[in-house]
Amino acid sequence: MRRTVLRSVSAALVVSAALASGGPALAADPAGLWLTETGSSRVKVTPCGGGYCGTIVSAPGKALDAKNPDPALRGRSVVGVQILNAPQADGSGYSGSLYNPNDGKTYSGALRLTGPNALEVSGCVMSVFCKRQTWTRVN
Repeated sequence: MRRTVLRSVSAALVVSAALASGGPALAADPAGLWLTETGSSRVKVTPCGGGYCGTIVSAPGKALDAKNPDPALRGRSVVGVQILNAPQADGSGYSGSLYNPNDGKTYSGALRLTGPNALEVSGCVMSVFCKRQTWTRVN
């Protein structure tokens, strides 16, 4: 009987540990719908490759890609445009590139969760001049 109780307790501990370790992994997943810092656009972040990609799913007004360096793309809506490509896992998040439709430029970029509902997105020029935004999880 004592052996049966020990097995039951051991099994319960293993199941509890497995469930507990599953929680943080889900919380550390940046996939989901995010509201940009200005509150004007929403970006859907999804797994892609070994990292994450982000696509604009809503933006205010006409939201045209008017500053795109390719004149043929300046009349398109930014809704549906992938602005984030972060395929490289690094120590605190993922790195890659970030397209800014406000100026039509692509920057080296990174993303990292700073809380369960906060995603820090940064874009840098020459890895020196960086701008950061904190996006808020919508779902």
